[in-house]
Amino acid sequence: MSITYKPKKRKRKRKHGFLKRNRTKAGKKILKRRRKKGRKKLTV
Repeated sequence: MSITYKPKKRKRKRKHGFLKRNRTKAGKKILKRRRKKGRKKLTV
């Protein structure tokens, strides 16, 4: 078996980045929740 997690900066940003989150309704809800919770980092 191979290692399943092979980190890539670009892929991480594209999938979980701020712009991606901001594009969708659900993503905006996530950001809103994280702001309300007081997270230091909203996204990756």
